Amino acid sequence: MQVLQAGGEVTRETFWQIGPLGRGMFYFLSVVAVLVFVYGVYERFARYTEGEADPRDRLDDLGSRVVTAARIAGSNGKQFDRDLYGGLMHAFVMWGFLVLLIGTTILFIDIDFYNVLTGESFWQGDFYLAYQLVLDAFGLLFVVGLGMAIYRRYVVRNERLFGPHSSLEDDAFVWTLFLLGVGGFLVQGVSMVGQEIRAAETVSFVGVFTAGLLEAGGLTPEGAAAIYPWVWWHHSILALVFVAWIPYAKPFHMLSSFANVVTRDEKAGRVLPNVPADLDATNAEDIDDFSWKELLDQDACTKCGRCSAVCPAKAANRPLDPRDVILDLKSYREEVDAGGETKPIVADGGGSVIDSETMESCMACMACMDACPVEIEHLNSFTRMNRQLTDQGDVDSNVQGVFQDVMRKGNTFGEPQRKRADWADELEFDLADAREEEVEYLWYVGDYPSFDDRNKRVARSLAKLFEQAGVSFGILFDDERTDGNDVRRIGEEFLYLELAGHHVETFEECAFERIVCTDPHSYNTMKNEYPEVDFAEFADDPMMPFEYDGRWNAEGEIEVLHWTQAVEELVRENRLGLSGDELDYTVTYHDPCHLGRYNDEYEAPRDLVRATGCELYEMPRNRADSFCCGGGGGGLWMEFDEEPKPSEERLREALQDTDAGSGVEKFVVACPICTTMYEDGRKTGGYEDDLEIVDVAELLVEAVDSKGRAD
Repeated sequence: MQVLQAGGEVTRETFWQIGPLGRGMFYFLSVVAVLVFVYGVYERFARYTEGEADPRDRLDDLGSRVVTAARIAGSNGKQFDRDLYGGLMHAFVMWGFLVLLIGTTILFIDIDFYNVLTGESFWQGDFYLAYQLVLDAFGLLFVVGLGMAIYRRYVVRNERLFGPHSSLEDDAFVWTLFLLGVGGFLVQGVSMVGQEIRAAETVSFVGVFTAGLLEAGGLTPEGAAAIYPWVWWHHSILALVFVAWIPYAKPFHMLSSFANVVTRDEKAGRVLPNVPADLDATNAEDIDDFSWKELLDQDACTKCGRCSAVCPAKAANRPLDPRDVILDLKSYREEVDAGGETKPIVADGGGSVIDSETMESCMACMACMDACPVEIEHLNSFTRMNRQLTDQGDVDSNVQGVFQDVMRKGNTFGEPQRKRADWADELEFDLADAREEEVEYLWYVGDYPSFDDRNKRVARSLAKLFEQAGVSFGILFDDERTDGNDVRRIGEEFLYLELAGHHVETFEECAFERIVCTDPHSYNTMKNEYPEVDFAEFADDPMMPFEYDGRWNAEGEIEVLHWTQAVEELVRENRLGLSGDELDYTVTYHDPCHLGRYNDEYEAPRDLVRATGCELYEMPRNRADSFCCGGGGGGLWMEFDEEPKPSEERLREALQDTDAGSGVEKFVVACPICTTMYEDGRKTGGYEDDLEIVDVAELLVEAVDSKGRAD
């Protein structure tokens, strides 16, 4: 690699000490490596086409998708989330690799295209020097990042990096990249020792340093010229083998992950895929029942374990690790493709790819999806398997009982529907019937505020707030049924459709301006999922108890709110008369999954807490990082052998990890399911004397009453 003066411009020879035969062999091996790479990539993507069509248009506005994906990948934002070390490590490796790849491509264009066509080279002078400086800088970052990865994997032995699917390919991947980075600088250093004229190339600061070390170790210019071909060929063959290997092992995530980000669905999780009206359609009897995007998800997984680290089910020692489920499906697909024996995808009692208890453990909290740096949509695959369990009758007995209660009674408590509004008997005013008179708010109360004694207090508190603010509001009385959000997430899609159809048909017969929901779960499904259903596909089905045959609220003309959003508006308009100093409790607030991660509403509940005068301290895991109470995805209705319970762990965090510590007096929630789970966790965890569980509505009513007494 001799630096030459071509027309007064500094440059260097690319194939120093490599003769014509060696060059020819290099080009031949390069073509072979690229062909093996292209064939492997083709096989991978061709395999995805054997999956089912995806219900979402994943390739619409492709140009914008690619640009957005490039921004997401380039920023490394997901890698930095919760993990500064990991974010820096990945940024160094990724940007180092990309810049080195670009640098190699530039050299290829100069030698094999520009020089052939013009007889000249642009790889000289100031451009050459800038090129060398940039590649040395990013090459160094590349090696440093890989060194950080090696330290974390083999010295620290970060627990989340290891699991049942850890294998030699993980070691080979990181060490091959590290050897490529170090080998590139070794090639450069030997070259600089062998050619005195390159001593002036001080912009190559890593190369100069490497050459200095080699000379200090006794390497002479003659020795450098003698060993250079060996060093160069070692580095080149390793690089070509790596290129050929990419589609067949872990390195493929460099392509599949970006493709996964390009094809992501921004509504994934909060809006589950609808089932086809064709009753012959299957959910997960076979691996190819999964959509092509779900197959791509499997290949995009990098085994990083970020989803595992935030999963509340795994933290509670339930038999669920979201990473392992995705990788189990991938391994099974590869086994079947290789001629292996087929078996059920999911079933109760063993002998399947995924055990039913594993799927029952999922809380549908979306923490795994929020943490995943490559946009894997775990909940879509998990729900597909839950639907399969329902089809097979392999559903938890407690959940089956809930299904029966909903089908017979319309609610998850099995109570007569005529009792649905009995919670309001203690109010000093009557509730309007939204079926009979026009109201501003059609208030969907929900099962737990209607039937659970603890949550009835929350319902009454909210009713008092609406009344105090002078809001025109009404409820549906016995025409209100279970919203279907959690019923759907544990696999009972057709029962969900019955419930959704009944509600939208009822809504159409009422006169109101907004729908307000007590429960974030109800809020999510009515805001996001009801509008996605084409009820016309099912209206003629004699099993469906509705005749509605359109798409409800498809354009979002009806505003659906969680009650905290509605009341926050009332507080801003000073319709509750709060001055912000009524209460002086020290509190912390828990973000419900369906309000926070699902729907990005974090501030309205906090604004209401502050409006009471309470001093709010945040738990370390807050907003999008919030830890699930354990009740989502049907967890409220099932019994698990878990230690500690998610609710107990969250209360411990409130009392031990917040800045206020044991000074926290009230644990504030904004979800009836959270209220239920934390009241239970307060008892089983031994926290009854340490803090109180209160809903935001209860705090507000106390503040309003306090204001009234003061006046």
